[in-house]
Amino acid sequence: MMEYKGYIGKVEIDEEAGILHGEVINIRDVVTFESRTVEELQQAFRDSIDDYLEFCSQRGEDPEKPFSGRFVIRLPAELHRKAYIKAKLTDKSLNRWVTEVIETAVQEQG
Repeated sequence: MMEYKGYIGKVEIDEEAGILHGEVINIRDVVTFESRTVEELQQAFRDSIDDYLEFCSQRGEDPEKPFSGRFVIRLPAELHRKAYIKAKLTDKSLNRWVTEVIETAVQEQG
């Protein structure tokens, strides 16, 4: 994982082509980068982000911002009910309870 200006890049190796290639994973727009060496990869990632931001500026568009803090999820009705009850039993809003559950899960994964 790589990070620059709030954008996160995921990198994969293409052994057949002999290249490292990646994409920005925390926006919907498609931003990719590649290089032949690890040393060049970070610069290729930064250049792609800077190019994306410049492209958006030239078009008069706002670039996608990585994560707004809003997270909309659809649940089966019964799961929604159970989560709501768990939250209320701990004197928390459903939003606070779900946030804490996700924080715990993310910390456990490291």
